[in-house]
Amino acid sequence: MEPHRRTANNASASNLNLADVPDSVSHLNGHRPPAMDSASFHDAAQRILTTVNTVIDGKSEAAKLALTVLLAQGHLLVEDVPGVGKTLLAKTLARTIDCTVSRIQFTPDLLPSDVTGVSIYNQASRLFEFRPGAVFANIVIGDEINRASAKTQSALLECMEEHQVTVDGNTYKLDEPFMVVATQNPIEMEGTYPLPEAQRDRFMARISMGYPDKDAEIEMLETHQAVSPLAHVSPVVTASDVAAMTATVQQVYVSEPVKEYTVSLGRATRESPLLRLGASPRSLLQLLRAAKATAALDGRDFVLPDDVGDVAEAVLAHRIILDRKAAGAGETPHSVLRGILSRLPVPQAQPGQPGRVAAAGSRNR
Repeated sequence: MEPHRRTANNASASNLNLADVPDSVSHLNGHRPPAMDSASFHDAAQRILTTVNTVIDGKSEAAKLALTVLLAQGHLLVEDVPGVGKTLLAKTLARTIDCTVSRIQFTPDLLPSDVTGVSIYNQASRLFEFRPGAVFANIVIGDEINRASAKTQSALLECMEEHQVTVDGNTYKLDEPFMVVATQNPIEMEGTYPLPEAQRDRFMARISMGYPDKDAEIEMLETHQAVSPLAHVSPVVTASDVAAMTATVQQVYVSEPVKEYTVSLGRATRESPLLRLGASPRSLLQLLRAAKATAALDGRDFVLPDDVGDVAEAVLAHRIILDRKAAGAGETPHSVLRGILSRLPVPQAQPGQPGRVAAAGSRNR
């Protein structure tokens, strides 16, 4: 399966220490990009969000979270029933960036080699040549990922975690920035294969589109009949811009109280009697990266505990597993997380603490 391309501008839980977490670094042409200034970052983010919101009516929060995941160097899982704009959100986000894009339609007969690539024997040279699969792009859209078999789903594990592909003993690096935006239908629907826990843990966040409100649906009927809204979407930032925005997010300051608050949240999920699987150490790393991107999009160069809370459900809900009794009592991962967040003490700024350290407190307290 050849990708549809657009020309590009080219630890264990006990040892977790968020103070020493190295952010993964985006490389563009082998060099670390310089960070953007605040005004340029805000302008680029607004261009992306404005373009996405022009196509996706009434889903500004979903658009902002998708951009948050992109800037935090994560991967996004969009789950909902068919026809609510999952694939449209993924394709619109991809088209706002002037980079390579590929789309994979996952089906039961899709092979792992269709995703990663395959070595083919060239009779003229009498050598095996590697033919890259659809995963070799900056933005990879995996449509209905849970309609493929577990073997094909697992082909994305190395790509998503290490940004590389290993085929026949040879390793091939993927271009940066690299992001997988996957859509899936609810597992109760016919012909779906539930993603295993290890696969779900690779996605930084999961969002649900939901149905649009009445006004947004009427607007959609009026504007989307004659031509697809994607036809008018053109890139508003380059791959270099995204790399620079990512570098800006990496420089966002995180105070010790906010790190402790993040770890306390993770430990509370592991100790909750309502859950039989709590948040993993990887999920806390990604939670903090998403919080840094949230702070940057809000125009700050430091993280508040509220930033952690704002993205906690999107980052953690698909990773935790309910106890059977809790599930039978009507609890959901989201309701359990809300309960934990409501009881978790929020760190407050101490008198005399200067600058960004003093800003560690909540926005609302």
